[in-house]
Amino acid sequence: MVGIYTNPNHVMAYDDGEVRQQSSSCSTTRVLGGQLATSSATSEVEFVAPDRLARLNIHPSMRLRIDHYLERRSTPYIG
Repeated sequence: MVGIYTNPNHVMAYDDGEVRQQSSSCSTTRVLGGQLATSSATSEVEFVAPDRLARLNIHPSMRLRIDHYLERRSTPYIG
C-alpha cells in the first residue's frame, strides 16, 4: 500500500451537477500481461520512466502519489 489520499480542497464538479471530494487508495502492483488502453476516465495511457516525469504536466495530487511510490516508504501515507 502506497497510501490513502483525500483533500477537502480538491473537489470535483461534474457536468451533471454532482460535486464531491476526491479520495483514492494507491497500491503497488506488477504487470503480468495485457495491453494499455484508455477508458472513460483517461485520454492517454503510457508507462513513463521516473527520469522523464519532470517533463510531464502532472496534477500535484497525482505527483504526490507517484513521489510516495518512488520513495519506497516503509509505511503508507494517510492523508
